Amino acid sequence: MEVKTSLLDNMIGVGDMVLLEPLTEDSFLENLKKRFDHNEIYTYIGSVVISLNPYRSLPIYTPDKVEEYRNRNFYELSPHIYALADEAYRSLRDQDKDQCILITGESGAGKTEASKLVMSYVAAVCGKGQEVNKVKEQLLQSNPVLEAFGNAKTVRNDNSSRFGKYMDIEFDFKGDPLGGVISNYLLEKSRVVKQPRGERNFHIFYQLLSGASDDTLKKLKLERDVSKYNYLSLDSAKVSGLDDAANFRTVRNAMQIVGFMEDEMQSVLELVAAVLKLGNIEFKPESRCNGMDESRIKDKNDLKEMCELLGTEQSVLERAFSYRTVEAKMEKVSTTLNVAQAYYARDALAKNLYSRLFSWLVTRINESIKAQAKTRHKVMGVLDIYGFEIFEEGDNSFEQFIINYCNEKLQQIFIELTLREEQEEYVREGIEWTNIEYFNNAVICDLIENNQNGILAMLDEECLRPGTVTDETFLDKLNTICADHQHFESRLCKNSKFLNDHSLPHNCFRIQHYAGKVLYRVEGFVDKNNDLLYRDLSQAMYKANHSLIKQLFPEGNPVKVNLKRPPTAGFQFKASVGTLMSNLQTKNPNYIRCIKPNDKKASHVFNESLVCHQARYLGLMENVRVRRAGYAFRQGYEPCLERYKMLCKNTWPHWKGPARQGVEVLMTDLQVPAEEFSYGRSKIFIRNPRTLFFLEEKRKQCLEDLATLIQKIYRGWKCRSHFLLLKKSQIVVASWYRRYAQQKKYQQVKHATTVVQSYTRGWQARKLLRELKYQKKCEEAVTTISAFWHGTQVRREYRKFFRANAGKKIYNFTIQRIMQKYFLGLKSKLPSMSPIDKTWPARPYSFLDGVHAELRRIFHLWRCKKYRSQFTEEKKAVYEEKLEASELFKDKKALYPNSVRQPFKGDYLEISKNPKYQKLSSAVDEKILLADVVNKINRANGKGSPRLFLLTKKNVVLADQKTGQLKANVPLTDLASVSTSTQTDGFFALKLKEGSASAIKGDFLLSSDHLIEIITKLHRISSMAADREKLNIDISDEFLVQFKQDKVCVKFIHGSPKNGNSVSCKRKNNRLLEVSVPASS
Repeated sequence: MEVKTSLLDNMIGVGDMVLLEPLTEDSFLENLKKRFDHNEIYTYIGSVVISLNPYRSLPIYTPDKVEEYRNRNFYELSPHIYALADEAYRSLRDQDKDQCILITGESGAGKTEASKLVMSYVAAVCGKGQEVNKVKEQLLQSNPVLEAFGNAKTVRNDNSSRFGKYMDIEFDFKGDPLGGVISNYLLEKSRVVKQPRGERNFHIFYQLLSGASDDTLKKLKLERDVSKYNYLSLDSAKVSGLDDAANFRTVRNAMQIVGFMEDEMQSVLELVAAVLKLGNIEFKPESRCNGMDESRIKDKNDLKEMCELLGTEQSVLERAFSYRTVEAKMEKVSTTLNVAQAYYARDALAKNLYSRLFSWLVTRINESIKAQAKTRHKVMGVLDIYGFEIFEEGDNSFEQFIINYCNEKLQQIFIELTLREEQEEYVREGIEWTNIEYFNNAVICDLIENNQNGILAMLDEECLRPGTVTDETFLDKLNTICADHQHFESRLCKNSKFLNDHSLPHNCFRIQHYAGKVLYRVEGFVDKNNDLLYRDLSQAMYKANHSLIKQLFPEGNPVKVNLKRPPTAGFQFKASVGTLMSNLQTKNPNYIRCIKPNDKKASHVFNESLVCHQARYLGLMENVRVRRAGYAFRQGYEPCLERYKMLCKNTWPHWKGPARQGVEVLMTDLQVPAEEFSYGRSKIFIRNPRTLFFLEEKRKQCLEDLATLIQKIYRGWKCRSHFLLLKKSQIVVASWYRRYAQQKKYQQVKHATTVVQSYTRGWQARKLLRELKYQKKCEEAVTTISAFWHGTQVRREYRKFFRANAGKKIYNFTIQRIMQKYFLGLKSKLPSMSPIDKTWPARPYSFLDGVHAELRRIFHLWRCKKYRSQFTEEKKAVYEEKLEASELFKDKKALYPNSVRQPFKGDYLEISKNPKYQKLSSAVDEKILLADVVNKINRANGKGSPRLFLLTKKNVVLADQKTGQLKANVPLTDLASVSTSTQTDGFFALKLKEGSASAIKGDFLLSSDHLIEIITKLHRISSMAADREKLNIDISDEFLVQFKQDKVCVKFIHGSPKNGNSVSCKRKNNRLLEVSVPASS
């Protein structure tokens, strides 16, 4: 039976903050710290997961952990992000409910990692298959691409997301992923042109310079040195733990998996390089005759390279940096830009170029990962967005303002959806719903987004107003309109109660957010909201020949000139947030609140003030209070009865009836006050955590009693088992001993019996021996007497015939003695065992001539046989070749006597061992029988070219001596005959069969020092092959050789002494080659 654990088992601190008692901010932080110190980084607030960044790897994300949380109840195991991911996935798959997972927190709190864990868990538990795996891989690989272009190193986080991301993952009815759609929010494009101290630009710039090949950088007109580029900060160019080169390779691989084409990736890198080049463009002031200041580019080299990358004319872009054209109805006014305005235009172009490239990347990824099927999909959304931000010393600007606005909207929807979920559960379970008091932040959202008097509306109105518009005029407007709002404060506000508040600077205003007061500095609000790019620059970009630039700047098309101002950044963000909220309203929400325990990125460090600061901004205490406003804990009847049934005798150990009746009997027996709990249709609701802890304490006590009982029974069973084992062992030992004793006694009796028997048998044998010896002596005596008697009788009879036969007997005896002496003398005078030793002892008597000759012949044959028996197979083959050479050339070829003493070596070049001919050796598949250097005779001049001559069982191979290159490969079946002269030269011709494939180039005329061996081996191979005719050997001083289409006569003559001792070959005419052989050789 499977053993299940519970959230309440072996709990470190409190796993669910709803059960925390007493509930205070101090107890909340103390519980988080206690769990963090024990590596418990996840804690629940009902169905909300609090995640503390451990700043190190923990062994809690293994495949075994995935299986442990798969298809398990949310509260069944200890808190984990996998539990929330599993609950959301099962609700989507089984209940057909669209889900969304909202991940919020400060930079460095682990939001991006949390979203990766959720996606990796869903990818692990959903279906398998080639198409499904491809979709999962594309969804997962979209993260490295977006991180490279949208993440940067900050003082708080080495991989901080500088944009908000919402991904809708679409599933089919089985729960298998079909695709996804990504939405991005508010990329921090100001980082492109300027980074705070200790921070970096976006990762892709450093990855490109570190990881791209030299050839790629040359094409992009870049150098590896980061210090060459003004847009890249130098103090944090290298980050420990980040391998930019390896990450660049990862990004390129991820782009290929997602579906980017090679030319698209190259276009993206060209735009990234163009942004870097754009930052190096500098301006100098120049005065005109009319007194107006204008700007000029100092060094046009970077501008030239940038224009080459973008495919635009240098003069067009240079003018766009120096002049601004303003169109009003039918009029165009061109004004010069001073240095400050030129730098503003350059930075605006860089920011717009990069932000539009990022938006294009998101769109391109969506094209690849979108679901192909048009049927209805189930959707799981994952929102990874910036948490509530507040910087010290009042450095909060426009970015923090709209980020905090987004978090106000998220808090509003969180409260609404949480209360709605609570109310739905109460109604579903038949529990009376009571209104819950909570802080409704709708008034703050209205302060910011109201279309008439909201801060964003007034900022847009101020940006569109003609005349001089500054941040100060915007603040004045806020002071006028928002003066009476209870959540707005300003030093110059008309409300008199703030006139003496000196903590507010003059250029700031303060908003009372749900998470606390935030001071905003108005400097830059108007410019950042305008996000203005001069039309001249848009048109210059549109004129570029680059395939991607025209898509990024459609407003630059002169045919579609729009004189309306583009929507402001605030308006666009407000619309995006509105769309996001509408999307989230249609889905079942799941929340992950990420917290960083310290600012040092150090493990095992818990900064209480920092965690408290984040807990307030995340509204965690408010979450707990909302959750606890009704019933703090609820549980199904069956798991509740299963957990607490041992507390009542009526329900222990088994309850036969319905689970609800069992719980009612249990609660009645424990005398729990009725107001502390309520019975729903499928769950019991417990109002106060104290009641739950009372049940847990009683259960703990009961478990201890049960453990004691189990121990008692177990120890009794163990002792009994031990006694029975000892008893059984004693019986076994006794039986074995008795058996051993009887065996030993039997062996002793057997040994004694054997000894007695041996003595008895010995006595009997000796007695019989004495009798047999006596009988034998008697028989020998009788035989001796009989022999002597018979001898006497024979001698008496023999005396009568002795004189008549004496001469013949003496003759025979004499002859026998002579033969005996002859054989003994021959034995001592035998020659050596060498077959070539022709000596033989002289015969002593003439009548032994025939015997003497026959014995010499027999001895020689025996000696040869003994000599042959010593041969190995290899030596035997050599002598057989020598014998065959003798049959072929003896008395026919004058060179033959010189070859008799030379052993046939075969492989003179050691082809297999020589690395120079390794390629040639591998090209010849068969065993090489002969390898030598020969000269191939040229028909034109009679001169020889050195060639490698290789002979196998099936082919003759000729190759170049220097390179080992194959020149000719002639099958032995195509060989008709071999011709050679009768003289001492080494010339021979390989004649090919007419019509064969090898005969196209004609016969081969060759010269070799080992001619006898070569021809002998050729003849021997042809003789041994059953399927080929025997090779004909033609020995003549004049023979014909076929060279391509012509036949040439080769004639051998004796040379004169003045020609020296060498063989020479000369061409006499087109039909005659004359070989001069010296007489001395």
